[in-house]
Amino acid sequence: MAIVLLLQTHGQMTVSDLAERLECSERTIRRDLEGLSGAGVPVYPQRGRGGGWALLGGHRIDLSGLTADEAEALFLVAGPNALVGVGVEPGVKSALRKLLAALPAPFREQAEAANAAVLVDPVGWGRTNDQPPNLAELRKAVLAGLQVDITYTKPRQEPAVRRVHPYGLVSKGGTWYLLAGVEAGLRTFRVSRVQAAVVTEEPVERPDDFDLAEAWEKVQADFPARTYAEGVTVELRIEPGAVRYISAALGRWANLQPQPTESPEGQWPRYTAIFPHAGVAAAELVRYGRRINVVGPADVRAALARLGAELVASYGQRE
Repeated sequence: MAIVLLLQTHGQMTVSDLAERLECSERTIRRDLEGLSGAGVPVYPQRGRGGGWALLGGHRIDLSGLTADEAEALFLVAGPNALVGVGVEPGVKSALRKLLAALPAPFREQAEAANAAVLVDPVGWGRTNDQPPNLAELRKAVLAGLQVDITYTKPRQEPAVRRVHPYGLVSKGGTWYLLAGVEAGLRTFRVSRVQAAVVTEEPVERPDDFDLAEAWEKVQADFPARTYAEGVTVELRIEPGAVRYISAALGRWANLQPQPTESPEGQWPRYTAIFPHAGVAAAELVRYGRRINVVGPADVRAALARLGAELVASYGQRE
């Protein structure tokens, strides 16, 4: 692709020029030119002094139609600095470097600026950027569409080997998850808990209408109810001005949901949230102080009262 773009931009180039631009050997360039010719791309050599390789009859590919804004956007969202922690940085760097070399001169400066403009660090403070040891093998299985035998360890359980149909990988806050099909349906596996992954020769059986983004949305929505099957559902009212902040803080993990019932005049809107147990609910909700009013259940209100009494005892004004 980069060779074709360079020939489109410059008209005619020697093998040595192409090798220097694309940072590879002349042997690689000759092999790729033969591959292009075999694929039907009309590249041809011009012999003699001043010769080189060119495209016959002004042949062009659509990628050359990139506008300056499109080239800038491409490097902004796909540049190597925007992919820290994804595990594909070397390949992306190489591909974008070749594409950059092939862009017309007016676009190159904007693309280079965009390439260095954004850094996305998906890892939280105090955490390392180490990738799970079996991430590369699972990515290979997903791309190849092959079933994989994983040795998976659930909390407080012994490791178990199970065969899965890998559908896709998701990175959430620096943590990787594998969405895969099993006999019981769609399941989510935390990649850091995969102790071993062996790719098989069996093809993945994947639903025709499967969409990774939609599946992940459903996983997030179902997470609290599935994880806290024996948890506690808290009913609370939230000060209207604090709804956005509290929704962002609790978010999907507590499955904060507005309730459709109309609130009486002057009362705050009603919500529900799911927590593992009353103690966790109180510990999470106490930080919002008077911005929330926990309606029930009673054990959560009691836990909040105990926390409040402890805080007053520790920090209340003294004579």
